[in-house]
Amino acid sequence: TIPDVLPDEKDYTKALSLSRLAYDLEGVASPMLAAALLSVISFHSLFAGTVIGFLASAALVVSVVLPSPKPSQPRGIYDRTTRGLRIYLATPRLRGLLALNLAVGAAGAMVIVNTVVLVQGQFGLSQRQTALALAAFGGGSMIAALALPRLLEKIPDRTAMLTGAAILVAGMFVGPLVGQYSLLLVLWFVLGLGYSVSQTPSGRLIRRSADAVDRPALFAAQFALSHACWLITYPIAGRVGAAIGLPFTYLLLGVIGAAALLAVMWLWPRHDPDVLTHVHDDLPHGHAHIEDALWTDTGYEHAHGYVVDDRHPKWPKASSPP
Repeated sequence: TIPDVLPDEKDYTKALSLSRLAYDLEGVASPMLAAALLSVISFHSLFAGTVIGFLASAALVVSVVLPSPKPSQPRGIYDRTTRGLRIYLATPRLRGLLALNLAVGAAGAMVIVNTVVLVQGQFGLSQRQTALALAAFGGGSMIAALALPRLLEKIPDRTAMLTGAAILVAGMFVGPLVGQYSLLLVLWFVLGLGYSVSQTPSGRLIRRSADAVDRPALFAAQFALSHACWLITYPIAGRVGAAIGLPFTYLLLGVIGAAALLAVMWLWPRHDPDVLTHVHDDLPHGHAHIEDALWTDTGYEHAHGYVVDDRHPKWPKASSPP
């Protein structure tokens, strides 16, 4: 919905940055706010206030009229259910994003699952220091989110996201050397930077990769596939950490992240233009879509912003700019 409300790419990038900032701020500020409120009101009053807050949020959402693109033709249940996934897996940059999700999940799982174990189990500290460690991760993520709009005006999405993933992978390999709480705070802050840089621009890739009518399905596919990656890395972070130890868990997740990073570089071409020259050999002469096309031995050739859709079910084998 946000890409339809904010069609300008700069505005959309700022919205992604603010969304990331709000998400991290909520994770950092909510526990502290809840603790502060519990010092002056009862748990039941806090719970009731939370319910009122949810109801107010729901009322605000319902009150807003948002654009809702309609498909040009009716689709069957199978097509509607799998369309986002099929477009996602047919688009090279999104196949790269899938691998990137795994790299992000590897490092993110280490932070989310094992921060308590590291701070309270290994270092023998309290819940307060655990919250501070998670705040360091969130703080790094928020700072990166604030810097991303300007950064993405200067460098391509691919470069930024690969750099963020490389930071995450490097952090996993540095992890076994961290023997002090203060160093853990630094590492978690750096991982937060890498997490946000590699994750936040993903909405821009999805926006580039589908027409307005297919974007909801594509965002749903990204949600499902990214959580499938978390479903893999969460148990690894927890079970391997408990069975073998945290140093080996760092290294194992680092290897997973490094393999995923190499997959991103292979699946997502460095040269990734929006406008591609391609050939249609399945459309009749005079079709409106090919009125600007030139006839060649292989079919009608033309160039435009290319996304996978009904007329373009596959990515061009030899995709090239016009």
